[in-house]
Amino acid sequence: MSLQDLTADMLTRIRNAVRNRSKSVIVLNNKLNRGVAGVLQEEGYIDNFEFVQDGRQGVLRIALKYGTRGENLINRIDRVSHTGCRVYKAADELPRPVSGMGICIVSTSHGVVSDRKARELHVGGELVCTVS
Repeated sequence: MSLQDLTADMLTRIRNAVRNRSKSVIVLNNKLNRGVAGVLQEEGYIDNFEFVQDGRQGVLRIALKYGTRGENLINRIDRVSHTGCRVYKAADELPRPVSGMGICIVSTSHGVVSDRKARELHVGGELVCTVS
């Protein structure tokens, strides 16, 4: 199976796992996926993630997190910038999903960061996805 957009595949796997109330999900490893998983962990949407060697490029095992009463912390997770249509924003143009209650994940020259961190660093970049 040939995958063109590994990040879109990762977001779809997370979305499906949250709907199925899974405890963890396995996604393909690449630098952008590790960055997205790191931001999700920093912002408290997932418990943790770990790299697992599989003899090829490796995979990431992501431990999903739910609220104290079992509610979903990730209600929506959508890819913004696609393979055929990249979306770039300056630091002051970054959107605030759900009036600041959600986050945007941005790929900047300082690495993959949340929209709050990008505004703090005064850097823009490619909008990877939104999480709410």
